[in-house]
Amino acid sequence: MKLPLEGIRVLDISQVMAGPFCCMLLGDMGADVIKIEPPETGDSTRHSMGFRLKGSDSPGFLALNRNKRSITLDLKSEDGRETLYALVKTADVLVENARPGVAGRLGMDYETLRAINPRLVYASISGFGQTGPWAQRPGFDLIAQAVSGVLSSNGFPGMEPAKNSIAVADLGAAMFASYAILSAIIGRQTTGEGQHIDASLFEAALALSIWETTELWGTGKSPVPIGSANRMSAPYQAVAASDGWFVIGSANQGLWLKLIKVLGVENLQDDERYATNAARVVNRIALIDDLAPTFATRTREEWIEALLAAGVPAAPILDYGEAVVSEQAVARDMVQMVPHPVEGEFRSLGFPVKLSGTPQQVRRPPPLLNEHEDEILAELAEKGLLNPARTAAE
Repeated sequence: MKLPLEGIRVLDISQVMAGPFCCMLLGDMGADVIKIEPPETGDSTRHSMGFRLKGSDSPGFLALNRNKRSITLDLKSEDGRETLYALVKTADVLVENARPGVAGRLGMDYETLRAINPRLVYASISGFGQTGPWAQRPGFDLIAQAVSGVLSSNGFPGMEPAKNSIAVADLGAAMFASYAILSAIIGRQTTGEGQHIDASLFEAALALSIWETTELWGTGKSPVPIGSANRMSAPYQAVAASDGWFVIGSANQGLWLKLIKVLGVENLQDDERYATNAARVVNRIALIDDLAPTFATRTREEWIEALLAAGVPAAPILDYGEAVVSEQAVARDMVQMVPHPVEGEFRSLGFPVKLSGTPQQVRRPPPLLNEHEDEILAELAEKGLLNPARTAAE
């Protein structure tokens, strides 16, 4: 059975994380993703990170660019733009993440390419979007986390600002862009025309702040850091057993009653400060202080076993080394070995969603720089979109 996006061609003119991750998601679903890179240097992520495996491409690049083909084009040159325009005629989607205005100066803005291929779905991913007073500001994940409010609400009270170590703005923008792209492709079936998608790191980080903005508008106060706790439920956070930390998730009244039964502190339900979830959230710090002596009487494993047996969510706090080899990660194929012409093979995260009829697969390893130039140019020449003589000369 064909993969869902087989027959869809995506031009990936992006670098670093948001754009490449978006295009990789589309490639995983079967799209033919052609990664268009600057000559000689390629995607700057090829040279990032302070460690290497066997080859010169960074593990960061390898992690974000499976299921793609690579060709280098100098988009400032006439020949480079000619090849790009030929590719656009064959494409369904183009993803770029240059600062607003750069695509226009290179002759690859939406209006220019739309004239070549009206069916093109063109996605721009930038720090702050194509409009607004901040549009021309440089945008990175840290910057987006700072100005969206994420940084202000992360970490612990009284400590220096703590960035979310997961690139929520970059990866969020990638996922929002990918769902917009797929929506535009579906819409194109009716209209026959593509459209311009304008995604940004800033808006992605803000859009993911569901609980935080709800608290702001509900209380009139901006949320402050609360460590591992939850803004809507309590107790729902990390707690300390006799041998270290673990987490509990008493997210509703039923789970609260089960929790205090396991702990042997049913009397807390008679305390008006803890009688309802709303009251427990308001008095969360006092609640955890009252529970702390009890949690300290047994080990993490003992508490987790007892709580799970009672139906109360609880879990150990695993580091990444432990998480990727956990029995659940193994059962769900969340680590895979990817073959590579230089690396031999390397570990990569697996597919986070599973399709029953058309399971994703690594059809292509992350490409070497310009690895597929000959075959891509030959395809264009065969379609009559590029001069065969020029292709041969190159």
